[in-house]
Amino acid sequence: MVLLSQIEKLLQRIRNNPKSVRFEELEKILKKAGFKCRQPNGGSSHHSYTKPGIPMILTIPYKEPYVKEFYVKLVIKALEEKD
Repeated sequence: MVLLSQIEKLLQRIRNNPKSVRFEELEKILKKAGFKCRQPNGGSSHHSYTKPGIPMILTIPYKEPYVKEFYVKLVIKALEEKD
């Protein structure tokens, strides 16, 4: 089980350096925040995340080694809306 303090540290690191975030790290934060993932189908690499009460659907492509900064900033914005 991931402790809340670990998630907080990870989120702080992501805010400080949004250019070096792995997909798995972003997914861990989103799931801990209550977002549900819809797996891609038909050969797509894009994962969609939704949460009741948040109007935006986050669509994040799975890309190695890092997720693009634009998508990381969208996640940060969605998490701040939640608060």
